[in-house]
Amino acid sequence: MSVTTKTSQSAVYNDKVVRQFTIMTVVWGVVGMLVGVIIAAQLTWPELNLGIEWLSYGRLRPLHTNAVIFAFGGCGLFAASYYVVQRTCQTRIFSDGLAAFTFWGWQLVIVLAAITLPMGLTQGKEYAELEWPIDILIAVVWVAYAVVFFGTIGKRKVRHIYVANWFFGAFILAVAMLHIVNSAALPVDGFKSYSAYAGVQDAMVQWWYGHNAVGFFLTAGFLGMMYYFIPKQAERPVYSYRLSIVHFWALIFTYMWAGPHHLHYTALPDWTQSVGMVFSLILLAPSWGGMINGIMTLSGAWHKLRDDPILRFLIVSLSFYGMSTFEGPMMSIKTVNALSHYTDWTVGHVHSGALGWVGLVTMGSMYYLIPRLYGQKKMYSVPAIELHFWVATIGIVLYIAAMWIAGVMQGLMWRSINPDGSLTYTFVESVKATYPFYVIRLLGGLLYLGGMLVMAWNTFMTVRNGRSQDVQIPALKPDLNPAHA
Repeated sequence: MSVTTKTSQSAVYNDKVVRQFTIMTVVWGVVGMLVGVIIAAQLTWPELNLGIEWLSYGRLRPLHTNAVIFAFGGCGLFAASYYVVQRTCQTRIFSDGLAAFTFWGWQLVIVLAAITLPMGLTQGKEYAELEWPIDILIAVVWVAYAVVFFGTIGKRKVRHIYVANWFFGAFILAVAMLHIVNSAALPVDGFKSYSAYAGVQDAMVQWWYGHNAVGFFLTAGFLGMMYYFIPKQAERPVYSYRLSIVHFWALIFTYMWAGPHHLHYTALPDWTQSVGMVFSLILLAPSWGGMINGIMTLSGAWHKLRDDPILRFLIVSLSFYGMSTFEGPMMSIKTVNALSHYTDWTVGHVHSGALGWVGLVTMGSMYYLIPRLYGQKKMYSVPAIELHFWVATIGIVLYIAAMWIAGVMQGLMWRSINPDGSLTYTFVESVKATYPFYVIRLLGGLLYLGGMLVMAWNTFMTVRNGRSQDVQIPALKPDLNPAHA
């Protein structure tokens, strides 16, 4: 009997874990964006923290970044990678038990973050705030994730490894290395530790981690999504498979060296800052190569953008990716950085990537997955997807435009000097001048959150009307371009 069960199981994909991560992507998306709106409102009206320390900006802001990056983005990456690796390798996932462990372990990490960060339990490192016991749990879950993913690659039924899996694999390996090295710390009790590094070395390791969290978690992983879901939704082959391979190797080599551009005009040695700047400028080429490859996949099918809001999510996300990966290298140039550093221009840049690239490509991918995972031909409401797209896009544009204008204004005010050498403006004057743009930012955030709520409703209705079902692993196909798989 057990042999029969095992045989029947091996003939179908394990989509249970994909369904779990997909649903939690939407749930955590709502939570993460809601916290973002709350802190944007606090920056506009500081009294909104109500004098409660757990609701102060300094505690909610890391909760927002962790919820959006690791809860929303992380669950999306788990869902997409588990779905894609099974389809492109034409085999069931390596270990159902380990896959289930990665789901529940990752949710535990998120819940612990939601408890400890408002309590003020933090290492104070950007994107790496969580204290040492949670860091260990992250490492354990991530190693299990690597075993499941690469184990599935290892037992694939086809010789070829599709390019999306190269990006997912690089993202998994790099994040493991980044997290373990940067989180090295000396615990002093159950809730407090001190970094194993000191001074400028600690800053360098942190931003080697911080920028490559962007480079691998928020870029390489989502490029894996892009290389599968755009061809599938467009029903067209990838524009250039050769370019996708060049894109992969150029991107993962170059990204590792760009971190020092976060530390311009600090105690970091000047030559190290310059190395970071040079590699950041080189990074423009592979980034735009990938963007062009994704967008040109629509060659001969541009008309589909008129009628397909899911494809619009995916393609417009690439436009934001291209814009962000032009802006980043530009801001790494020391003379530009002298104006932009510590201003809201940086906040605008981060959110053009996070909301525009990561958010839209994740939403588009989830809209592709959800009906298929629940036996439906399409989402419950296609007009609601259309509404979500426009609300989110308008929200992004309002947000980033407000922050760009505010940032340039702040930089110019801070460096404005009177003939006698004194500062023209006080810092408080620059804060007052920024106020209208904080209101616009809040409006943009509200629109983006509104879009997530529409998606949550649409997902609920689709799941309620559908049913989960096992999908048979098809007979071997030699052509594994996802448009044909």
